Amino acid sequence: MEKGWYYLHRLICTAVLLFLIAPILVIIPLSFNSVPFFSYPMPGLSLRWYQEFFLGNQWQVALYNSIFVAVSVTLLSTTLGTLAALGLSRPNFPWRAALLSLLISPIMVPVVITAVAMYFFYADVGLLNTYLGLILAHTTIATPFVVITVTATLTGFDHSLTRAAAGLGAPPVTVFFNVTLPLILPGMISGALFAFGSSFDEVVLALFIASVDQRTLPRTMFSGIREEINPTITAAATILILFSIAMLTTVELLRRRSERLRGIRNS
Repeated sequence: MEKGWYYLHRLICTAVLLFLIAPILVIIPLSFNSVPFFSYPMPGLSLRWYQEFFLGNQWQVALYNSIFVAVSVTLLSTTLGTLAALGLSRPNFPWRAALLSLLISPIMVPVVITAVAMYFFYADVGLLNTYLGLILAHTTIATPFVVITVTATLTGFDHSLTRAAAGLGAPPVTVFFNVTLPLILPGMISGALFAFGSSFDEVVLALFIASVDQRTLPRTMFSGIREEINPTITAAATILILFSIAMLTTVELLRRRSERLRGIRNS
C-alpha cells in the first residue's frame, strides 16, 4: 500500500507539472510555423520568424536595449546586494531582521504599485524616459535577489577566517578578495543571474518608465500581442525559454558547488 501511494504521488506531481508547462511547450513548435498565424496542425516548417527576430531592425533594437539595461542592472545590483549582504552577515548587526525585510520588500510589493510610484517620482526628478531611470528602476527589483542569494551563501560563514587573515597583517581589501570572495562567489553569480533575468524579462516598469527609444524586448513582445499578432513573438519566446533553462541550470550547478565548498569547509 505504501509503495502504491508513493507512485500515485509521483504520478500526480508529474501531471501537475505537465499541466503547468504545457502552454510553454506549445509555443516552441509554433515558432517554426511557415504561415503568419497560430495554427495546429502546422502546414509547414520555416525559420522565417527566427530570421525576422535576428535580422529585423525593430527586434534588434529591442534586444540591444534589453541586454544593455540588463547588464547594467546586473553590475549595479550585484555590487549593492553583495555589500548589503556582507553588512547584514556581520555578528551582532543591529536591526538585522528589519533591514533585511526592507531590502527585499521590492519583490514582495506588486510591481504595478512600484511602477506607478516610480513614474511620479521620476517625473519630478527628470529621470522619466531615460536609460538611467529604467536601469535604476530595474535595479530596485533586482537587488533583493542578490541580497537573498548572497545572504544564504554567508549562512554559517566562519568569520574566524577573515579575523585570522587580518591578524596575519592582510589589509581589508586583500582579505575580501582572497578569503571572502572565493567563498561567496557562487552566491554572487547566482544572484547576478537572477538579477539579469529579472531585468531582461521585466515589462511593467518598462511600460511606465521607458520611452519609445528605450523599448525593451518584453515591451516589444507585449506590443506585438496587444497591437498585432506577430508570429515573431513565438521565436522570441522560444529563445527566452531556452535562456531561462540555461540560467536555472547554471544556478543549480552553482548551488551544488556551494554545498560542496561548505562541506569541505566544515570538515
